[in-house]
Amino acid sequence: MRWRIVVFVTALKVLLFPAYRSTDFEVHRNWLAITSSLPLRQWYTNTTSQWTLDYPPLFAWFEWALAQAAWLVDPAMLDVANLGYASDSTILFQRGSVIVSDAALISGAWFATRREPEPRRSLAVFLLVANSGLLLVDHVHFQYNGLLLGILVWSLALVREGRSLAGGVLFAVLLNMKHLFACLAPVYFVHLLRHHCRGPHAMRRFAVLGACVAGVFAVSFGPFVLAGQLRQVLGRLFPFQRGLCHAYWAANVWALYAAADKALAAGLQLLGRPAAAPAANLTGGLVGVSSFAVLPDVSPAAALALVLAALAPCLVRLWRAPDPAGFVHAVAYAAMCSFMAGYHVHEKAALMVTVPLALDAIRSRPAARDWLFLSATAHYALLPLLFTLAEYPIKVLIYGIYTPKA
Repeated sequence: MRWRIVVFVTALKVLLFPAYRSTDFEVHRNWLAITSSLPLRQWYTNTTSQWTLDYPPLFAWFEWALAQAAWLVDPAMLDVANLGYASDSTILFQRGSVIVSDAALISGAWFATRREPEPRRSLAVFLLVANSGLLLVDHVHFQYNGLLLGILVWSLALVREGRSLAGGVLFAVLLNMKHLFACLAPVYFVHLLRHHCRGPHAMRRFAVLGACVAGVFAVSFGPFVLAGQLRQVLGRLFPFQRGLCHAYWAANVWALYAAADKALAAGLQLLGRPAAAPAANLTGGLVGVSSFAVLPDVSPAAALALVLAALAPCLVRLWRAPDPAGFVHAVAYAAMCSFMAGYHVHEKAALMVTVPLALDAIRSRPAARDWLFLSATAHYALLPLLFTLAEYPIKVLIYGIYTPKA
């Protein structure tokens, strides 16, 4: 049954090859070109394309590895100056690379559920592998979230089984693949400190854990430090000039805040008292700090403070009772805090909540209800990402089949 699920979902991904592609397709093609055609010291400084490299170094090395195979398929896709290049072979290669990288999620689902009885195990594999949000975002819109979330699933499974050191090291790898997972770091830190680093060998365990995590960061950032590029790398990873709201508003606190600002501005205009600012620049995009017409602007520090305040009760509970069985829910809660109040949140960040919760959805009715509600709402909010007419029946069908009727 489980193999049939994997085969069916993979076949569906192949059928989606001709579907709409977002600008993220060109983003990753450009990153293939940058990492394969330019010296390392130029990876985080090149501006030939507006789609500059802004993921951590381990993901840049992942792109470099893909480029070694891409050269055999179509060398033209690796030309930095070949902007917007999308030959048939390039499309096949990039779409196929996403499918291959999904092996991280498939193997993670296999490992995490290996002790579950049937049919619960097959159901859990389906919830993880056939995630409708991932299918739409990765295999239509185009991204590599399956790879990243697969690493997260592996890490969560290891921590839940009490193998905290291995889970912590994998999380360090994940952070160096995509730094937006940093919102989960406080939960990992508190749990590892309280659960792994205890007992008569607590200091030795802490030292080993610290050395392993430091080693991952050294491998990732070390070459750029030696090349004198650390400042450039960090500047790309944390571009606060992009503004509070992403171009496509995530369904969070700041979407309500921005909507209220627009409503207030319109109301003042009707009353003949126009706001000082002519309009609210809230489309984020590549550059430009978002500004509001009426309400006060929100700084990155203020957003971070709100996220930490929301996360505090969870951290206190983890400190008092670091139970591996509840770790998955703690991670999902941390991801939700970041999604709801973080700075410049992408709508796709909701997948960081729904995928972990799928691990526990088969274990109890309350967990299943949590997953059902959040999955149905979060994945529905992703549907406007695919705005072309041809993809309308596809996205509705994929969403409808995956979302159970309660």
